[in-house]
Amino acid sequence: MWRQWIPFWHEGVSPYGGDVDLLFRGLLVASTLVLGLLLFLILLFCIRYRAGNDVDRENHEAKSWHWEIGWTAASLVAFLGLFAWGAAIFLKIYQTPADDLSVFVVAQQWMWKVQHPGGQAEINALHMPINRPVNLVMASQDVIHSFFIPALRLKHDVVPGRYQSIEIEAMRPGHYHLFCAEYCGTDHARMLGEVVAMRPADYAAWLAQQAPSSSLAQQGSALFRQLGCSGCHEGSSSIHAPRLEGLYGKPVPLSDGSTVIADDKYLRDSILLPRSQVAAGYQPVMPSFEGRIDEAQLLQLVAYIKSLATVKP
Repeated sequence: MWRQWIPFWHEGVSPYGGDVDLLFRGLLVASTLVLGLLLFLILLFCIRYRAGNDVDRENHEAKSWHWEIGWTAASLVAFLGLFAWGAAIFLKIYQTPADDLSVFVVAQQWMWKVQHPGGQAEINALHMPINRPVNLVMASQDVIHSFFIPALRLKHDVVPGRYQSIEIEAMRPGHYHLFCAEYCGTDHARMLGEVVAMRPADYAAWLAQQAPSSSLAQQGSALFRQLGCSGCHEGSSSIHAPRLEGLYGKPVPLSDGSTVIADDKYLRDSILLPRSQVAAGYQPVMPSFEGRIDEAQLLQLVAYIKSLATVKP
């Protein structure tokens, strides 16, 4: 009840919202104590050593090492404790369960474009079920943006040229504000949206109502053939190219002797920068699709390749 008396302070609706609030209060208390002590010392010395006050001013160059060492050590221990506390919460937030729901988010001046695995798309809105972790795979089409949901106590930068993944979860149904917390241009203040947390049955009904004619993976399959990728990566091809069936999530030996896991980042780099990580036993003949497809199309291709993970080559 005490939160209602504090302006702009509303209870978080994520599982880690209470931990984030408690950490914030810890930082606030520690900063207030440090600031209060410094102000007290400043006022003390201003009053004690003011002009005309009869006080001993000799031996002013003497050092009180025990006070300085004690003060520095105490501050170091306190703030290292806060750092460890914050790091523990950070790791807790970024632990992504294996069975989570993946949703793709593309940031663009000045909107949020959301794509669900079933092909459902929305602008400046994100529908999600409550009490289920949702893994957001985010990318930027142009400049740096920052995905900020105050009610979930969550903020994450979205950087162009790479994927950002973060898990979100809401415990109560409702409509929650979505902001861009990084200045991204003249209409930055208008880059607003909302997160709609729904009960599982309501979310399933919403997905059914918004269902397009094809899923995200099916759209990626059509784009895959439209771009001519099937001419090299399918079994009937005369060009020696890696097979994509069963690729996602598996280790890939590279021509330089190293090994990389075929995750979302690897797939993205292989499409846009194919010569950066060449698979062992293959020639670097694949053309780059950088500038030929946008982030939304790139997500479709990645979704299609991920759908082939259980297909035997």
